[in-house]
Amino acid sequence: MRTIKSWLMGMLLVSLGNLPLHATAADSGIYNLHRISDALLTAGQIKPDDLPVLEAADIGMVINLAPVSEDHNRDESFWVTRQGMAYVQIPVPWEQPTLEDLNLFFDVMDTRGERNVLVHCFANYRASAFTYLYRVLRQGVDEKEARADLEVIWDAAAFEEYPQWAAFIEAVQASVAARE
Repeated sequence: MRTIKSWLMGMLLVSLGNLPLHATAADSGIYNLHRISDALLTAGQIKPDDLPVLEAADIGMVINLAPVSEDHNRDESFWVTRQGMAYVQIPVPWEQPTLEDLNLFFDVMDTRGERNVLVHCFANYRASAFTYLYRVLRQGVDEKEARADLEVIWDAAAFEEYPQWAAFIEAVQASVAARE
């Protein structure tokens, strides 16, 4: 039985490794999954059925940036931690993201150790925006490289539809630039 389970997990790992950097729900079962690196993934809402994909990616921490929702993530912390993964929820308000929430996200990311991380929210908008800012401002990733990952999720139409997020990203970057 253990051999079959090991074989299945191995096949799932091979499948995950072959996912394009931006995988669709049909590819992985996870909405708007985007693999930035082997250690960092972003996505939309996850479900208990997605746990094998997270295990195959050796995810050790899940960071949920969506608010608590009876319909979407009420029991998420339970089934994620039951699998041995760390779980952090930072309920970022959609209409007005805050610097306080971004700083908390940065702190969590800074203290994750060697864990592979999945950052998610309902549709991967909050997750990809906060991850973009973390990569550029904390990790020193080239802005164009990080922006390419951001734009897999956030196209021009999305920024136009949700201008509060474009304004938030610009304000954070301007604030950092003013301090330098």
